Amino acid sequence: MLFGNPAGVWSYEVIREAEETTLRINCEQYHKIPSLEDDPITMARLIDKLTEIKEITKIIFSQKREYEYDYPQLVLLMEIAQLQNQLVKQKNLFSYEALSQPPCARYANNWYTQLQNILYHLLKSDPIGAYVELKRLIRESNIEQMKAGVGDAKTCMLRYMKLLQYLSGMLEKTKLIILAEPYLAGYQVGDREVYRKLFHASVKPDFMYAKLMATYPADGKELASYEVDNTEVIIFSIPDTVQYLYHIMPPEFKLSEEKYELLDMARKVMSEHQPKQSDFVDPSRMRQVFENIGSDLIEELAEKKGIRLRAKEVEELTKILIRYTVGFGLVEVLLQDDKIQDISLNSPMGQAPVYIVHQDFDDCKTNIIPTTSEAESWAGKLRMISGRPLDEANPILDTELELPGASVRVAAVTKPLDPTGLAFSFRRHRDKPWTLPLFIKAKMITPLSAGLISFLIDGTRSMLICGTRSSGKSSFLSSMLIEIMRRYRIITIEDTLELPTGSMRRLGFNIQSLKVASALSQRGSELSAEDGIRSTLRLGDSALIVGEVRSTEAKALYEAMRVGAAANVVAGTIHGDSPYGIYDRVVNDIGVPKTSFKATDICIIANPVRSADGLHKWRRVTQITEVGKKWENDPLLEGAFVDLMKYDARTDMLEPTDALINGESEILKTVAGNIKDFAGSWDAVWENILLRAKTKETLTNTAIKLKNDDLLEAPFVIQCNDQFHMISEKVKEEVGTLDPKRIYFEWEEWFKRTVKKGEFVRVT
Repeated sequence: MLFGNPAGVWSYEVIREAEETTLRINCEQYHKIPSLEDDPITMARLIDKLTEIKEITKIIFSQKREYEYDYPQLVLLMEIAQLQNQLVKQKNLFSYEALSQPPCARYANNWYTQLQNILYHLLKSDPIGAYVELKRLIRESNIEQMKAGVGDAKTCMLRYMKLLQYLSGMLEKTKLIILAEPYLAGYQVGDREVYRKLFHASVKPDFMYAKLMATYPADGKELASYEVDNTEVIIFSIPDTVQYLYHIMPPEFKLSEEKYELLDMARKVMSEHQPKQSDFVDPSRMRQVFENIGSDLIEELAEKKGIRLRAKEVEELTKILIRYTVGFGLVEVLLQDDKIQDISLNSPMGQAPVYIVHQDFDDCKTNIIPTTSEAESWAGKLRMISGRPLDEANPILDTELELPGASVRVAAVTKPLDPTGLAFSFRRHRDKPWTLPLFIKAKMITPLSAGLISFLIDGTRSMLICGTRSSGKSSFLSSMLIEIMRRYRIITIEDTLELPTGSMRRLGFNIQSLKVASALSQRGSELSAEDGIRSTLRLGDSALIVGEVRSTEAKALYEAMRVGAAANVVAGTIHGDSPYGIYDRVVNDIGVPKTSFKATDICIIANPVRSADGLHKWRRVTQITEVGKKWENDPLLEGAFVDLMKYDARTDMLEPTDALINGESEILKTVAGNIKDFAGSWDAVWENILLRAKTKETLTNTAIKLKNDDLLEAPFVIQCNDQFHMISEKVKEEVGTLDPKRIYFEWEEWFKRTVKKGEFVRVT
């Protein structure tokens, strides 16, 4: 570490860490914001430093906030500093003596003043202005020499013009002037607008770790904007790239200086009371305790500093303080946005922005840049929350987090698996369960497919949801759980808790959640997934839901299907892209016997579909396929896979196949054979599926028409499902059959009455 003048404004230190060399300049006592784009003094001071110090890769101006400029911006001024050094070595060319050589002595004073202003003032504080000024002087000298005709005056003007052209030519070759060239028409010396297009600081208040590119992209086109919990969100398209920018401006970047000072003081006090591992047994309780402490601390510090704060301001500052002490910083701000599905932070930290997957704009980069210190802080918290290691012997950690407004699955990797350090992936889950009507609205499924799935769930079939990563498998599985009647018990088995079991329990479901060891982690005290599934057979008659079938637990799952769990729904998710892909994975990769695979009744395939230009993708269920039982060696070759519904790209819809319409489904016939009202009558089965579809469609269309998504959330969907079953029972008792027209009429009457009176459970 090298130091410049050790105290006062513009003192500096050079910090060398691995491949990074940072010039950190102290601006605490400077009366302005140290901004290259806005402040000529800051630019001049930096160029002075760059003429002395070589091989810098990053600049940080440290004030109440840190203003950081990366290497691509820094190199623009490094060239100017090198030019400055070169001109200092050639100063005899611009000395008064050189300029006053005969016969030009009478011009020397004026020329010398002009050049001194350009070379020792403008070149450092406004290099673009220096270039524009040189161009102006060249034009004026050219006019003067043309007026002079012949003689000494012409000779002097040509000599001076040649010197100006030499200087202009040197500046013209720099990257700064090349990039500024399109904006120079009408440029006035001192105007900083062009610099605002070329320089953008990432900003980090003292109490934070992550940096934020606060300024908007100069040539960005705004595609959408909205606000999430007092945070401004704008989506930009950027010229010459297919990648969108997700730009946020959270409240912590809009505070007054006195509030920044309060937060910095509070953070320093709180850092002396870091939570212990035992505190993380109940993270939500721990967070509440620290919020109470933080609130009292901010009020106390504000009183000492003579700062008057309203209760709302104390609450806002407390939320920010907790985010940057026991929380996960700006990642928590991102997770407040329910349009965000995935968050990726790549190593090495500090060299790339955070990336997200957005519901409407797919993959985007953000204006947030995480730092190494923040990554290490997160790793420590994840170890304590999960009770699992993350080190060179165990370089993978898979766990879940409950954060304000979001349930999150986190995967972290470190050395030696990731040779450049820590990296993280946050997958956001809704804090409320998904429902089939929500997926109808999103066009992932159709009302008819929702009616079919509802019928199969009531028919206690075994189903596997198959798809690629980020295809919506787990979300779709959670929507299927909402279709199970609350009178039946449900057992879920997961290695990372993603299914909304807590929400379902609060909604009145009889649900038991089991957590097993991750297939990627070293075996500790946690039970294996295989043993966990076998244990469910001792827990009584229950629907069995496996979060994700990954490995040898598949054998136990099929064992459970065959020896008794099939009295209720058995469902799970698995990676793959087709029904045969499921078979190949289960039988050939995992080793489940072929005959056991016949216990699978239905394969639901969920995969993203892309636009023709490749820039957009949407989640769709692309197949609902039954697995026949009359095959011996290869279900594909022997025609065991029968599509009931299949995605049609032309209509962008899941369409019924002839096999479904004509009643050629063995699985549906098996379900019907166990129900008196459906036995031997395909028409009765089909009408019941259509009836269920019609109720789902009515619900979805009404919610869209009224612009009220509360109707599509689990509380009201469960009310609708309960009424459907109760009305079906009532109609059967009254008329002796499940009359679909009568059932729908009575259900619709109840539905209209309930919606009109607002007697449904609203989501808060």
